[in-house]
Amino acid sequence: MKVAVLTGGGDCPGLNAVIRAIFRRAGRYGFEIMGMRNGWRGLIEDDHFRLTRESTSGILHRGGTILGTSRVNPFKVERGLEKVLKTVERHNIGAVIAIGGEGTLGAAARMFEHGLKVVGVPKTIDNDLGGTDVTFGFDTAVGIATEAIDRLHSTAEAHSRVIVCEVMGRHVGWIATYAGIAGGADVILVPEHPVDLSEMAQHIKRRHMSGRTFSIVVVAEGTKIKRSPDEIEHLVTSGKLDEAGRPRLGGIGQLVAEEIERRTGIETRVSVLGHIQRGGTPSAFDRVLATRYGVYACDMVARGEFGKMAALKGTQICSVDLSEATRELKRVPDDFFEVAQVFFG
Repeated sequence: MKVAVLTGGGDCPGLNAVIRAIFRRAGRYGFEIMGMRNGWRGLIEDDHFRLTRESTSGILHRGGTILGTSRVNPFKVERGLEKVLKTVERHNIGAVIAIGGEGTLGAAARMFEHGLKVVGVPKTIDNDLGGTDVTFGFDTAVGIATEAIDRLHSTAEAHSRVIVCEVMGRHVGWIATYAGIAGGADVILVPEHPVDLSEMAQHIKRRHMSGRTFSIVVVAEGTKIKRSPDEIEHLVTSGKLDEAGRPRLGGIGQLVAEEIERRTGIETRVSVLGHIQRGGTPSAFDRVLATRYGVYACDMVARGEFGKMAALKGTQICSVDLSEATRELKRVPDDFFEVAQVFFG
C-alpha cells in the first residue's frame, strides 16, 4: 500500500524524527512511503517523491522538515478538495499521514468526512492542540526560551533595567508560562489573560521601589491589551496577513516595553525571540516523543484507524478522534497560571 506523508503549518523541531520513524515502521507492513512536498499543497499540485532509507537517514537530529511545509488549506483553494482526491486516486494512495497543528489537522478532519483515509500526528510548539497532553516541538521551544531568559537576567541586573522577552504563542500562553516559571520571570503575560498596562506598570514600579533593581517580563506574541477597564482589548499585529490569511502578529513586546518605560521611568528594553524558538535541533524529549508518534501513526494506518490522531495521555501513546483534537484550543488553565503568579514580584 502507498502511504502519503505531509508536514503542514509552521516548521517545528522533531518533524524529521516523525518522518524517519514512519518510514522505518512502514517496513514491517510493506508500505511504500510517499513524501508530499509543502504540506497540503503537495497533494493539491501532485508534487511528491518517494522516501527511501537514504533520504531518511541522518535526519533524526535535524530541525525543519525534509518535506517542506506551507499553511495552504485545501478548503481555501479553488477545487482544492477535488484536486487532493484526484491525486490520491491517480497514485492509488491508500492513506495519508498528516503531521501538523490546528490548521493542518483541522483540514485533515474535514478531509476524512469527504472520504480521505487520514491519520494525524500532533505538531506545534504552542502546545495548543486538544486531545493530547503534549505536542512535540513544545519542549524544545520552552528550552530555548528559558535559556534566553536566563541570559537576559544577567544583563538586566547589570544595567538595572526592565527587559521584555517576547515569545511565540498566538492564541495560548504555554511557552510563556513554562519558560517564565523556569526562567524566574517577574511578570508573565499570556493571551488567556488580557493585560491591564496600568496595573502591570504599578507592579513593576513597586518592585523597584522595594529595592529590586531589575525585572524580567515574558510576553506571548498573542497577548491582548486592555488599556482601561472600559476600553475593548485588542491584538497587536504587524498589519499584514500570513499564508493562511490570518493577521501576522508582531509588536506586543515593543508596545509593552514602551508603556513600562513611559509609566515608570525605568529604562526598558525588548528582546523578540521569534523563529529562533522553532528552529534548530530538537531536544531529546521531542526526538523520543516524535519517534513514538511516527511509529504509532504507521501502526494506526495498518489497523485502519482513520480519522484519528496519535496522542500522548500520561506516558502512553493512544489514538483520539481528529474532531476531538481540533474542536477547541487547549489553553493554559487558570489554576496552572496561578502557580506562575505566586512568583510575580
